[in-house]
Amino acid sequence: SISNREGWVVARSDEAQFSWTMWVYYLIFREGNYSSATTVNAAGFLTWDKFYQAISQCTVFLNNIDLMKEYNNKGPEELARIKKQMKAEAKFLRAYYYYCLIRQYGPVYIWMDSEGNPVTPDIKADGSTIERNTMQECFDFILRQLDEAIAELPVHVGDFGEIAQDWQGRATKGAAMAVKCRVAMMQASPLYNGQNGTGLYDDFVSKSNGKKFMPTTYDATKWDYAADANKALIDLADAGEYALITDASTSTDPMQAAADNYQAIFQKPWNKETIWGWWKRESSEYGSYLAGAGQIMCCALAPQIEGVGGYAGITPSLKLVDAFPMQATGRYPLKLGDMYQKTNGRLDYSKPNVDPLSGYTAEGWKEGYKVPVNADWAPAFKAHISTTGRDARFYQCIVPNGFPWPNENKKKFFTCYNNSECTSPFRTSGDSNRAGYMWRKWYPTNRQLDNWQAYQMSVVYPSIRLAEIYLNYAECLVEKSSPDLTTACVYLNKVRNRAGLNNIEVAYPGIDGNKDLLREAIRMERMVELNGEAVRHYDAVRWMIAPEEYTTENWTLHCSATTYEESWERVPDDYPGGKPTFVERDYLFPIYSGHLAQMTNMTQNPGF
Repeated sequence: SISNREGWVVARSDEAQFSWTMWVYYLIFREGNYSSATTVNAAGFLTWDKFYQAISQCTVFLNNIDLMKEYNNKGPEELARIKKQMKAEAKFLRAYYYYCLIRQYGPVYIWMDSEGNPVTPDIKADGSTIERNTMQECFDFILRQLDEAIAELPVHVGDFGEIAQDWQGRATKGAAMAVKCRVAMMQASPLYNGQNGTGLYDDFVSKSNGKKFMPTTYDATKWDYAADANKALIDLADAGEYALITDASTSTDPMQAAADNYQAIFQKPWNKETIWGWWKRESSEYGSYLAGAGQIMCCALAPQIEGVGGYAGITPSLKLVDAFPMQATGRYPLKLGDMYQKTNGRLDYSKPNVDPLSGYTAEGWKEGYKVPVNADWAPAFKAHISTTGRDARFYQCIVPNGFPWPNENKKKFFTCYNNSECTSPFRTSGDSNRAGYMWRKWYPTNRQLDNWQAYQMSVVYPSIRLAEIYLNYAECLVEKSSPDLTTACVYLNKVRNRAGLNNIEVAYPGIDGNKDLLREAIRMERMVELNGEAVRHYDAVRWMIAPEEYTTENWTLHCSATTYEESWERVPDDYPGGKPTFVERDYLFPIYSGHLAQMTNMTQNPGF
């Protein structure tokens, strides 16, 4: 597992702004300011050693577990069952660690024999002969290992014969199936499946044997395989194992109920939507790391409205804010697949391409506005019109400048421009809010923030949840060799309907016959539904859209302005960091040159 705030890619993607000065490696990663010799500067993502150590430990465990003669005074039959489950868990974890390696580095070296079977890592391996396996060999190995784990793992954590709550995060059949879904989606996606015919990796070949590392010819049947993997997990869910949370609210107001149901994903212990993750964990500090996902969960999102510091260095990007759909029409505010105009070759968030049928207005004010959820106590106020009329998830996840912070006991508004009367005033240094919006997705309504200890939270962090699997399946049905757009809409609608939205066919008439438009709708829904869950970056990479979508200025609200009205201008220069940059080389993280000095036969990633 990964600790010390490593591996969290939300701040790399276009869904977030990152202005923390404490952990500069996030900024280095975001700005593409690294090389194979300076990967240590992006140390939070230098995970090659740790994953291989974990893989080695799994294999050593598997090769020695049968030497265990007793365990907690268990009888022979019970001991045999425990060994079988532990072996399946180790196979799962080994496959998962390889998956983490390939999504960061691309093709990697697999410890296996000529027939594809895992072997015990040899600490005396000759660095002059080790070379990477091909991407397809990596996929085949990982998927084969996951299939073996799926066949042997129990369905429920409690089936281990222990108290379930004592073993949260342990692998189950569903967890292994969920990781298989992700690997299968990755295998089918453009970066790993023909590169959209760009020839990007035509010359990415082994320097020792001439093998092409990447599949450079598109194969639509890989989407068929991914569809089958996701449907198998959906069938397990339909049998009663997993379900979207739709019953967590007692409110009769549909908007409030939708917000409550969404919040319950991250607050309700042992909820049936979480397939694998931490079902409840008390953070030791605001930057707590959650091992189940191999990523940090950023708790440091709340503003300093309580006068005890506040941590707001990670905020939603204006693009994410613009992505949440309109409640009345169900349409996304901006044109699908063409959200912004460009200035000097970069996306310009001050020039949105508004969908005229969405009901969204980008500029202006609404007097006497009342927040539709979680703030009955708050008086009416002057709201920027772009923040009104959005779906329940917007208000559950986002707190815009000028809105009430959802705490009935404090009854304070979040204001973040350059005025001493603001509850979270703008600062030129430190970890203050410089975007104009807060992320409150993991903070429950009425959470007290009276002191720094209050930033510690018990949270549910789903590494993989059912909503993602539904959206996976919808995507597969669009892309497979024989597309099924009608059924794709069914699974997209399951996620939208839980949020209180109408069916996608109602919002966009004819979309069930328009493959390109439906693809863009699914991608937008993934960005909204899974915001802040470290999914967007890997989506943008596998779809090969990151160079286009990440290349922008540091657009924020004008938080350095001295008045509320002026603070709602979108500006590119209030943010102190460098510009986000993503070029073709950044699809794959470089292998550290210090490692390659020892592994002289290994080929480096393109561009490094």
